[in-house]
Amino acid sequence: MPAFILYGSRGSTNTDRVRLTLAEGGFTDYELVLLDLQKGEQKVGDALILTTSEEHIKRHPWGKIPVVTFPNGFTLYESRAICKYLTRKYSFPLLPPDSDVEATALFDQAESTETLYFADAAGRIAFEKFAKRFMGLSPNEAVVSDSLRSIEMFLDVAERLLHHQEHMAGSSFSLVDIYYIPLVQRLVECGYGDVIVSRKAVSAWWDRCMARPSIQEMVAADKEAAAAGKASAST
Repeated sequence: MPAFILYGSRGSTNTDRVRLTLAEGGFTDYELVLLDLQKGEQKVGDALILTTSEEHIKRHPWGKIPVVTFPNGFTLYESRAICKYLTRKYSFPLLPPDSDVEATALFDQAESTETLYFADAAGRIAFEKFAKRFMGLSPNEAVVSDSLRSIEMFLDVAERLLHHQEHMAGSSFSLVDIYYIPLVQRLVECGYGDVIVSRKAVSAWWDRCMARPSIQEMVAADKEAAAAGKASAST
């Protein structure tokens, strides 16, 4: 029996946040259950994708992903909460030690910065330019434009900070860097990679992240799975 089940979906940046955390920790004793959001396990409302099965609503009251469930009945949702819980439970080297209160405070500061200043705007672009494509809907270009301006303003500040530190929460790769990675990947996929590569320090940070073996392995595995899926669909 696996240590826990991770419910998620391919193409979900929130699911990938958890998968990256597990990959960085070298943890494989879990089962990934993919919910197929393109085959009726969803509805669209208020710009959110919700899985509507009663079984999943019991796991996540808002019907979203990801969710982890443990054999003892413990269930947790919200990707950042899941990442932090798994890191603590399995002692992944992705958080500062609790004994270092200053480093922990700086981590919390960086974590809040990602959530408040980056993720919302990047998520809106991902929804408009990526998710809507699979729904057969046209993107709201005004939303994309406003969100892109917010991201560029944020990255201008991040550029200054990253001239003095290698990672988003300080000198070491941490969960905060993992929080960024899926949405930055999605921005690149949507054609906005220039916001990263045009800023020297931000681009160097991104290169350091993408050079990590666990991330390279996961990206390669996802590409292989996507190619297999396309081949299966065409036969």
